[in-house]
Amino acid sequence: MALEEVLPQTEARMKKAIDALRHELASVRTGRAAPSLVEELEVDAYGAATPLVSLAAISAPEPRQIVIQPWDRNLIKAIEKAILASDLGLTPSNDGAVIRLNIPALNEERRKELVKQLHKKVEEGRVEVRTLRRHSHDELKSKEKSSGVTADEVKRIEAQLQKLTDRYILVCDEIGHAKEKEILAV
Repeated sequence: MALEEVLPQTEARMKKAIDALRHELASVRTGRAAPSLVEELEVDAYGAATPLVSLAAISAPEPRQIVIQPWDRNLIKAIEKAILASDLGLTPSNDGAVIRLNIPALNEERRKELVKQLHKKVEEGRVEVRTLRRHSHDELKSKEKSSGVTADEVKRIEAQLQKLTDRYILVCDEIGHAKEKEILAV
């Protein structure tokens, strides 16, 4: 891989890290019903842990309710068990065909707890971006030693790499602030 390819590849990886952060934050509860809250929930079905989205139709027909309609009614108990075991703090109710999750209004204490979770996930996103920078930095150093690239070229690309890292860390922070506003909105 040429020296010039390091930056575009690192940026592509950083974009994936940001997408993963957005996906992760979609599962943080905000007081409104959203199917993304439960889609990735692991359910013990057919002897394997399976994401809920592969086992049922999930919808939010009302602002404070999620409806889960399993394709196999025999899985209702397993889905309920997975919801109760999760850290969502929701109690499922079923009528034999569908499971309903009523999303209670968030109290101040729960909002603060969710903001703490949010900050932790945003920090994990920042750490991922920094880790990608470190891997690219190590790659640049190995190229400098192995292929006779000058130290000035490596320094120039390292400076661009740092600017790229700073930009993506800022994006992580912006995503986190937007989600925090959403959680704290009453």
